[in-house]
Amino acid sequence: MTKADIVSEIVAATGIEKSDAEKSVEAFFAAIKSNLVAGRNVYFRGFGSFIVKKRAKKIARNITKNRTMVVPEHFIPAFKPAPIFVEKVKESHSGKKKKKK
Repeated sequence: MTKADIVSEIVAATGIEKSDAEKSVEAFFAAIKSNLVAGRNVYFRGFGSFIVKKRAKKIARNITKNRTMVVPEHFIPAFKPAPIFVEKVKESHSGKKKKKK
């Protein structure tokens, strides 16, 4: 599903104009991004949380040059789904078999 598909579903469900739905979706994503950049987590009860995770400093290896290097501590955005959301996804896929490609 793409952002355009989400906009189309919002238009179908609410009847608002497509341009207004696009602006709303863009504003939603901008609000999440700006809060994560500022170090603030975003919580949606029953859906999940957009959080900033801290990655510790570690030693890595550049295998092409066979050298070790230090990767400094850094922060990454992450999504943690709410337990009720995880359970609904599990239930909806419990009877389905995976298809091989």
